[in-house]
Amino acid sequence: MMQTEFEFTLPKGFLDEEGNVHRTGVMRLATAMDEIVPLRDPRVKTNPAYATVIILARVITKLGALDQISPTIVERFFAKDLDYLQKFYRQINELEAPLEDG
Repeated sequence: MMQTEFEFTLPKGFLDEEGNVHRTGVMRLATAMDEIVPLRDPRVKTNPAYATVIILARVITKLGALDQISPTIVERFFAKDLDYLQKFYRQINELEAPLEDG
């Protein structure tokens, strides 16, 4: 059976409004629609880099105690975590070489 969901641990973690840190999560494989939908978003038209925020919000299915991830949450990720998730996304979708631990 093909694996479609992958667990990850953020280097820093997402800090929510109550001061809780969420580090472990699950990302699913991306579909063509995950790559297409952001292209229709006006925020992406004015800032193409915003596509990453929308895509990650679509493919992260769980983060700590959070069951829903929105672009607003992804916007609040620390830069180190965003970089990690971009690399993780490319790795699980076989768009680049595997990540090395550390």
